[in-house]
Amino acid sequence: MRVAYFTHSLASCWNHGNAHFLRGVLSELIARGHAVRALEPAGNWSLANLLADAGEDGLSPYRAAYPELSSESFAADADPAALVGDADLVIVHEWNDPPLVAAIGALRKAGGRFTLLFHDTHHRAVSDPEAIHAFDLSGYDGVLAFGETLAAVYRRWGWGNRVWTWHEAADTRLFHPPAEELERSGLVWIGNWGEGERTQEIEEYLLRPAEAAGLPLDIFGVRYPDAARALLATHGAHYRGWAPNARAPEIFARHLATVHVPRRYYATVLPGIPTIRMFEALACGIPLVSAPWDDAEHLFRPGIDYLVAPNGAAMTRHLQDLHGDSALRASLAAHGLETVRARHTCAHRVDELLAIVDALGAATHPATARNVA
Repeated sequence: MRVAYFTHSLASCWNHGNAHFLRGVLSELIARGHAVRALEPAGNWSLANLLADAGEDGLSPYRAAYPELSSESFAADADPAALVGDADLVIVHEWNDPPLVAAIGALRKAGGRFTLLFHDTHHRAVSDPEAIHAFDLSGYDGVLAFGETLAAVYRRWGWGNRVWTWHEAADTRLFHPPAEELERSGLVWIGNWGEGERTQEIEEYLLRPAEAAGLPLDIFGVRYPDAARALLATHGAHYRGWAPNARAPEIFARHLATVHVPRRYYATVLPGIPTIRMFEALACGIPLVSAPWDDAEHLFRPGIDYLVAPNGAAMTRHLQDLHGDSALRASLAAHGLETVRARHTCAHRVDELLAIVDALGAATHPATARNVA
């Protein structure tokens, strides 16, 4: 099968978590013999910020980890038909511009012999629904939503059985426990500050508990304004700046534990959607404690795969327990890793994608014999 994926960026993971998942999925498709093309807008904001932060060297970890991957940049006035080419499957991520999304849909409506899917991995459907309604999806065969509560929003919008829940997952080729255990110490959190929508949660469930537990805390991420950095310093946390996602496994391997602090929308109106960092951390075998988050889809085993803290005091106690109890750390690491490997790898997601494409191919292209496996 020939696959074309229109992403915001494959090359850059700067404030762009979808790149993590996309790299793993495209690598898995390539490993299975599919022809893959990733297309990204020239001058996209994620790549521009990465280059401003770290220069060309900032791309080296990605290139070293994924030598089989590359992406094609396209200008705003590029011909959509030329970009789609002879693809059998076209997936368009929701961070693309509405005119491009509409133009590709128009190609499909005009008789394009490809399956066309829209991929939503954000909370804008509830936080800024007009931004999603700006997309003309009338030519699309279906929607891939990265959580069941998000899929339910699309069903309410009339998509019915043409929307599928397609969770993110860990690329276990890259994200796995270290081959040889190193000395571990302190806590780590890899996450972006963003628009300050979880400032209260970061302080209550990360900064104060780490300080109260007497554990050093390293924080990696971007978009930390001066006020945020000052808050980190007030609690004794060490801000380490941006880290390429390909280096996250080695960062996790140096620390005793990590913390999951979901963005507010994923803890309230879109429950059950974990950040991709949760999949990646558990795949790396690092013990994890979560701030309040409802695993509404039963993706994991709370209390077995990770600990849950209903409040800041409980988070402090969990961190103290993890610091002093090596058996607890080993149990959480083993069980979390077991669940990811059994259910939440990019290989699992490719299996799901191919099943969706197969079903759509039979329904929407009955006269066309195509290789979808």
